Amino acid sequence: MQTNSILRRPFRFRFFNATLYLIAANVLIFALGYVWPMVTYALALSPQAVMAGWVWQVFTYMFAHANLTHLLVNMLGLFFFGTPVERTLGSFEFLLYYLLSGTFAGIASFAIYAFSGAWNTMLLGASGAVFALLLAFGVLYPKAMVYLYGIIPIRAPLMVIGYTAIEIVFTLLGAASSVAHLTHLAGFVAGAAYFPVRLGMNPFKRLRER
Repeated sequence: MQTNSILRRPFRFRFFNATLYLIAANVLIFALGYVWPMVTYALALSPQAVMAGWVWQVFTYMFAHANLTHLLVNMLGLFFFGTPVERTLGSFEFLLYYLLSGTFAGIASFAIYAFSGAWNTMLLGASGAVFALLLAFGVLYPKAMVYLYGIIPIRAPLMVIGYTAIEIVFTLLGAASSVAHLTHLAGFVAGAAYFPVRLGMNPFKRLRER
């Protein structure tokens, strides 16, 4: 009972645009990596490097990106879904949710790569944490309408279910792709666990709301 109360102890609500600070950090690290490629190498998650003691990579990988398109797509997702989630949860809760989800996705990815012997894999990008934000947006705004590609209207919960289904299908098919589908799913799992453990909220019940 006492442990549960500690886990759910709320932060004092504050909003200071943490989403923009995260975007700025990603852009800065991308710029530094463009000038000094060793920066990206040191931050991206390499199973071999983690085993050699570079354990920070299960956290820092989410701030490194492969190219400008990779950065742009993730930062657009972070901005459009992170901003409303942050306004609802408050900046401190939002940061905890985002960073914990991304770190869990990194740890899960490392474990999967290590177990499968994919030691030469290089994981980078904020997509695990951004996919957790997709879930959070659908949970907090179950009646919101999202326009895919700026054209196709779809309810937020359907978007969450659709993306989850796509990731599961690609994972089961073992699609040869540079997209880390398991990392995305790990972000969903982390986000789904965060709501009941930290916020006392059933995310699946919220997604079913009409």
